[in-house]
Amino acid sequence: MIKDPDTIAAIATPVGRGGIGIVKISGNDAFALVQAIFRPLKKDRDTNVGKSRQEKGRRPFEFETHRLYYGHIIDPDGGLPLDEVLLSAMKAPHTYTREDVVEINAHGGAVVLHAILRLVLSKGARLAEPGEFTRRAFLNGRIDLTQAEAVIDVINARTQKNLELAAAQMTGKLRDHVVQARSRLIDILTHVEAAIDFPEEVEDFISPENTVKALQKDVLAPLNGLIRNYIDAHVFRDGISVAVVGRPNVGKSSLLNQLVEKDRAIVTDMPGTTRDIIEEILNLQGIPVVISDTAGVHPTENPIEKIGIEKTLTHVNGSDLVLFMIEANCPLDPDDHLIYEKINSKRIIMVLNKIDLIQKDSETTLPDNWRFDDQVRISALYDRGIDQLKDKIIKMAGGQDPIDLKTVIVPNLRHKLLLETSLAAAEALIEQLQNGTSSDLLAVHLQEAINALGVISGDNVKVDVLDQIFSRFCVGK
Repeated sequence: MIKDPDTIAAIATPVGRGGIGIVKISGNDAFALVQAIFRPLKKDRDTNVGKSRQEKGRRPFEFETHRLYYGHIIDPDGGLPLDEVLLSAMKAPHTYTREDVVEINAHGGAVVLHAILRLVLSKGARLAEPGEFTRRAFLNGRIDLTQAEAVIDVINARTQKNLELAAAQMTGKLRDHVVQARSRLIDILTHVEAAIDFPEEVEDFISPENTVKALQKDVLAPLNGLIRNYIDAHVFRDGISVAVVGRPNVGKSSLLNQLVEKDRAIVTDMPGTTRDIIEEILNLQGIPVVISDTAGVHPTENPIEKIGIEKTLTHVNGSDLVLFMIEANCPLDPDDHLIYEKINSKRIIMVLNKIDLIQKDSETTLPDNWRFDDQVRISALYDRGIDQLKDKIIKMAGGQDPIDLKTVIVPNLRHKLLLETSLAAAEALIEQLQNGTSSDLLAVHLQEAINALGVISGDNVKVDVLDQIFSRFCVGK
């Protein structure tokens, strides 16, 4: 890939007001750009101690690397200061991008930050694309692609466990395991290609038995282990979506309020209060859970309610788990049966609400032909059974077992699919070795396994894949 000669710039802090805002610049011209607009304040040795003056002179100010400078950003056209700043100067290659990098630490107002950014762009920089700073760090060899993807996971972390997993991936443990397996495959391919190119000179160059043992030990076992780790860990990264479904007035909104521990949804005795989907994110033992309160499902002629019910059913189809809420204190309603018919293909926890109202001979009996994964009895009004429900959600999400951060974590679906591709090719290679297949076909399977691992680390990734990965980043990172 050709190194981009442009110098890029962007605001690296969130939109809004704050104490500090940062404009980041990276590229060969970063220092020259800033020299044109930055005026440092320094002690004047020719005047009384403690006094300072604006440095004057025609010679450009020379930055020392990894130093912090205090001064003003000046608009050269008007000569007026835009802001009082601290400026970080970092020379390549010891920077985030392995290019010259300057960070202007200004006051965190949108107007002043955009004014400074416009000034930097007017001096020859261009606006950075989403994730372009991290993309340059990858292209310049400071990090591999797994570490680059971990950066966005750190930014998007919604729980402490989510953050710990992303930080663990940033250390490069996954890269190291992928590189080791890939190197072993390349060694074997080298021997196979030698046997192809020099069939007469190289007799019995490949020992099928020894090669199979090496593949099982150095490739299959590690790849299988990484894939198992994805199954255990991805829920902490991706979380699960949970939809609360039921008739009007069965207590769905009260349950949402209890789970999020605040009055997020309006609760009244009037059926059909919830007309739209209300979403909140819970942190259940490190698992991000997006829980949705949906409109009550029932026959209606009200056009607004009909729209809400249609949204509910569409939302349920895209959810990982359904909390099907019914009233525990009275027989099932025909609408309960109607709802079950619409959701019975999903994973379901039956939530029997209003247990505080159960009287003798009034308890609900679930039909024998109803299929569901688990059930829990609660009182959403009096906070009874809510902790048990949370435990069942965690169990359904697969997050009961603790994750060992000292192991190699694979929470990314892209990585898992590529690991499976490489594993399948390695398994096919073993089968062909045991069947005495020609070296040409062995080389095909080896190359497939090697390429898949190379896409994980970024050694042979296509540009469109990079575009897709870095499009998830914010501008400024």
